[in-house]
Amino acid sequence: MKTTPFLTRVITLAYLAVFIISGCKKETSSSNLTSQQEEEIASFSAESETNNEVIFNDVFDNVLGVNNEVGMAGLGVFGRKSNTLTGGRESGMDSITCYTISITHLNAPDIFPMKIEIDFRGGCQGKDGHIRSGKMISTYTGRLTIPGKSVTTVFEGFRFDSLTVEGIQTITNSTNAGSIRRQFTIDIKDGKLTTPSGSYSAWTSHRVITQIEGNGTPDLPLDDIFSITGNAHGKLKRGDILNAWQSEILDPLIKRFTCHWISKGTLKVWRETLQSTSPWAGTLNYGDGTCDYIGMLTINGISRTVKLPH
Repeated sequence: MKTTPFLTRVITLAYLAVFIISGCKKETSSSNLTSQQEEEIASFSAESETNNEVIFNDVFDNVLGVNNEVGMAGLGVFGRKSNTLTGGRESGMDSITCYTISITHLNAPDIFPMKIEIDFRGGCQGKDGHIRSGKMISTYTGRLTIPGKSVTTVFEGFRFDSLTVEGIQTITNSTNAGSIRRQFTIDIKDGKLTTPSGSYSAWTSHRVITQIEGNGTPDLPLDDIFSITGNAHGKLKRGDILNAWQSEILDPLIKRFTCHWISKGTLKVWRETLQSTSPWAGTLNYGDGTCDYIGMLTINGISRTVKLPH
């Protein structure tokens, strides 16, 4: 079985193959595509959707992890680097940081609503090896551990490594009344990742994240396990050439706090002009729960192992 690097330069590489299909702005009809081109589109669409997910999951962790007043201090860039092989992060802020935080109470003396700006300035390398620059600006209606409270995040000159990040992310605590099983709804509107060359991936998505383990220790994240469901649609673009896609999580994606990667679940991605049942829809299986960055991508009945972002 062939093993291929997956998502490492997803957008740039995708356009080299996918967008030889047509020179017009309207997506080419399926009747004009060869089997190889169909497979390439399915593969690159899956890569694009997963890359989008990775970066905005990082935004989620950073928005939630600023401090205990708005969420759970110690998540994302605010956590210490773990010594474990699983890539988990210990709670608490490191003494040396390369970003600044400014807090504004929008209706003082009330604590909320509260605006928090995380400024990574000209470039700030995290302990995960990624370089973030620019600002993330979040407005909170209350502490995110409280049902009904939400936060909306926008970006100002923000980059994740070489990708420019745009869009509006809204996180809402949608935990059911009386339930200890914490749940968050995440909606991304007009999300966009742009490469230095001007190629981009744009999308809108809806996700529901449910905490399925660790609910008995709400302020200790190390035993937390989350289940993710939802769908998305978007497009890849280079110059005047477009490829649109849709996606749906078939089996809930499982993410443990102590593991850097999604370790279980399946995601299906298909070209927008096709049916989800088409053999050219791509199905990504994240594995059996083992903490690693290996997945299985199946297109037209043929499976190959792929490497997830790491």
